[in-house]
Amino acid sequence: MDLFSKEKLHLKLPQAELIYIENFYDRSTADEYFKILRTEIDWQQDDITIFGKTYKQPRLTALYANNEKPYSYSNITMYPKLFSEQLLRIKSDIQKEIDHDFTSVLLNLYRNGSDSNGWHADNEKELGTNPIIASVSFGAERPFHFKHRQIKSERHQLQLHHGSLLIMKGEMQHHWLHQIAKTKKEIGERINLTFRQIL
Repeated sequence: MDLFSKEKLHLKLPQAELIYIENFYDRSTADEYFKILRTEIDWQQDDITIFGKTYKQPRLTALYANNEKPYSYSNITMYPKLFSEQLLRIKSDIQKEIDHDFTSVLLNLYRNGSDSNGWHADNEKELGTNPIIASVSFGAERPFHFKHRQIKSERHQLQLHHGSLLIMKGEMQHHWLHQIAKTKKEIGERINLTFRQIL
């Protein structure tokens, strides 16, 4: 498999830069990773509090790292398990592609169209000033929505394919929000790995 001859889509936006590689992994490799991650990751479902009401988070999550540093978002604090062999392999592939080191990965399992991730930015202080986030998708395709906080005309959508890699960099987490919206369409499971560096 030649990872590094894949076509890259560069999106240079106001105060943000995205790089999208649709076929970062070929279908058979992506199928294999999906199967392993679905069964071997220690998935959990946390409670999330919004406007004083507590709900079950509308997806399953897991945190893995090469250290013991916790990660907090939306009043949830997660404590990592050590990277598995498969996660280390995926991390190595991405690091070779973009020449950036990652310490942690937050995984999301979207079980169906009702599972989602609302508008947010990955701007927690432990991620640093201008974090680079590398997002790998396995399984069902879902649209990735992103919009500028101030420029109302800057609102976009990108279809995240099975085996794809999306890199968010620059000032994006300061000036943009992104989400995976709910859908009423019949849709299969999707696993998303978001590699990051927790300082």
